[in-house]
Amino acid sequence: MRPQVLRASLRPFAALVSALLLVLSACRREPPPPSAEYEQATRQFRELYAQKLDDAYLDPQMGSIEAKLQRVPQDSLDAPSAQELLQRIQKNRARMQESLVARQKAVASAHEVVPNAPSTTLAPPPPPPPAEAVDAGPPDAGPVNGPQTGTPANELVAGFRGCFKRGTPINVEGRGIRDAWELTDSTACRLEYPGHPDTVLIVEEGRVLMLLPKSSVRTVTRTLDAGTEPPAGTDAGR
Repeated sequence: MRPQVLRASLRPFAALVSALLLVLSACRREPPPPSAEYEQATRQFRELYAQKLDDAYLDPQMGSIEAKLQRVPQDSLDAPSAQELLQRIQKNRARMQESLVARQKAVASAHEVVPNAPSTTLAPPPPPPPAEAVDAGPPDAGPVNGPQTGTPANELVAGFRGCFKRGTPINVEGRGIRDAWELTDSTACRLEYPGHPDTVLIVEEGRVLMLLPKSSVRTVTRTLDAGTEPPAGTDAGR
């Protein structure tokens, strides 16, 4: 009788040991694998944002990045991060679209003539000089430092060490309202681009149209009846 009693008393311990083995087995499960789609999406996002900053959220390439993030498996190690980046893209796209609409409305309203409303007007550029015989001239002094006529506008955003900022749009006679850029007021930028502190860059169709001295920008007052009259003490110019 004693051996039978001993076996019966050991049964609860055997059940407890089995339960502990199941728990330990569950704890030793391998973590979920990382996602290749997430790795590709984040790399593409970083490269695009480095080129265009916040304008990247409106770039068509962002759709490809969102598609990769949506394909990240739910049981992947990167699933939470993929959802977080996807929400960030959607939120900032909505913000940039609202800013774009507001900017377009501001440009459209600038074309309307408001009585006694001051506006900044730039005289049209002079006609190009007649073509002359090609002269070899002195040796090339090397590339010009800073943006020049024809420089793509997106390089003003992501290039030139971030030394150029968007200024107040300027009404170019014969062309209408155009975006204007100028050098940031910092010692490092003035030393890096010494030819641009007193220069305004006029942008048209995605490129720098011309570089003009700030002194050539004239502020005039527009009226409906009397035409264009310069403010007191200001030369009317051409």
